[in-house]
Amino acid sequence: MGELLVSDKSIVVPGEEVAVGMDFLPTEGVYRDGDKLVASRLGLFSVDGRLVKLIPLSGKYLPKKGDVIIGKVVDVLISGWRVDINSAYTAMLSMKDATSEFIARGADLTRYFTFGDYIVTNIVNVTSQNLVDLTMKGPGLKKLSEGMIIKVAPNKVPRIIGKQGSMVSMIKDATGCRVTVGQNGIVWLQGEPSQEFVAVSAIRKIEQESHISGLTDRIKAFLDEEVGKIKGG
Repeated sequence: MGELLVSDKSIVVPGEEVAVGMDFLPTEGVYRDGDKLVASRLGLFSVDGRLVKLIPLSGKYLPKKGDVIIGKVVDVLISGWRVDINSAYTAMLSMKDATSEFIARGADLTRYFTFGDYIVTNIVNVTSQNLVDLTMKGPGLKKLSEGMIIKVAPNKVPRIIGKQGSMVSMIKDATGCRVTVGQNGIVWLQGEPSQEFVAVSAIRKIEQESHISGLTDRIKAFLDEEVGKIKGG
């Protein structure tokens, strides 16, 4: 019989034994040493049936094909745009993937996107040389207007979004803010300044307390209290 040596959602350190026996299978961040499973890095211990893994507590975003992210235009080239995607990897948006319009060779590409623009974009390819190709063709992909940009830990994005978007929807409904969460840990918000402050505070609270059970109820209570202060004041 296998046995877990640490509880689900516990923080473990490299070299710590997390389970014993052959009933459990090591996945991300866990390796087998004889009949023991050992953590290979610092992380949050997670159990899913027989599978055990570590969720990293920090780190840069690792691009994946199909991810919808928020990037910042950092260079305008002859054939497209270079985009910072909060990763160690370079991302490129080509003219053909930027718009359905025909763009003549030599055209002024800053008419479409220029330095400092933030865009909601989709990763269409990650090459073997770790170059990331982007597209603006798809629902919800666009240049962002005025608003606030914040960064969160990329591994906390699933908790900020919530199951089927439940957590971010709760923040939107409570504050009236428009919120877009990129898979790369970049978040855009737009609303009344006081409501933006509440939305950001809620997101930071999720980021800090994502490993503690009862998160949804705590965030709802937090939003009710903070929005109530604004309305009451």
